[in-house]
Amino acid sequence: MEAALKRELGTEVLRPTGHLGGGCISQGQSYDTDHGRVYVKSNSKAEARRMFEGEMASLEAILKTQTIKVPKPIKVIDLSGGTTLFVMEHLEMRGLNRHSAKLGTQLADLHLHNKQLGEKLKKEESTVNEWQNDWVTFFAKQRIQPQMDMIEKNSGDREARELWAQLQLKIPSLFCDVEIVPALLHGDLWGGNVAEDDSGPIIFDPASFYGHSEYELAIAGMFGGFSSSFYSAYHSKIPKAAGFEKRLKLYQLFHYMNHWNHFGTGYRGSSLNIMRNLIK
Repeated sequence: MEAALKRELGTEVLRPTGHLGGGCISQGQSYDTDHGRVYVKSNSKAEARRMFEGEMASLEAILKTQTIKVPKPIKVIDLSGGTTLFVMEHLEMRGLNRHSAKLGTQLADLHLHNKQLGEKLKKEESTVNEWQNDWVTFFAKQRIQPQMDMIEKNSGDREARELWAQLQLKIPSLFCDVEIVPALLHGDLWGGNVAEDDSGPIIFDPASFYGHSEYELAIAGMFGGFSSSFYSAYHSKIPKAAGFEKRLKLYQLFHYMNHWNHFGTGYRGSSLNIMRNLIK
């Protein structure tokens, strides 16, 4: 692996720093090189290249907004034997603490960036292309339904299927009078994917797409790690719209079902409870 890394990065020096990382998906390690310190994630699964290319595109998209700090992506590398590497800038990170409010402000700036681009285009060209795709349909069909299909395939859970059939009919009513301007989202913003350095907050491991800004706050609220100052700063720039709390539960449903599919039936109860409460 190290010989391939040296060749691909064009470096004579490749010295492990002792900084190890990674989570339940990939392993990671930092190296000193001729061009500075890098962080290398590795994964041997069949979908690794596709996953890393998605993460690289996500980081590049967030970087372009110049709103919030992320590691700069460098290269995705295939090794013989089926392992794929993702090389990025190494950042010295510590747990999010004193920069929580700044993270809230910068996350709101990220979410507002696409709207501001649209307004700028409107001023410059007196017109802007309309977004034709419907977010509510997208979320139901492309986010929840595939999770439901996996549950059906793995366990044939009748109660989940019946609750989802009822909830589908109710979803449009949760979005009455809500204007949704597509926002660039981190996509997986839980406490394990945020940190800070001396300059301010850092977010990493994104799974970005364009969607409703409220979606971002769903997983953030499920596992902790975000202080009240974060939420106050965020909502001072993007106030809660009517019906926010119910939509937040709908967005959390996706994450609970996703966890049910990946980590087991411990998340079944939370998934069913959300559906029961939303169809009342």
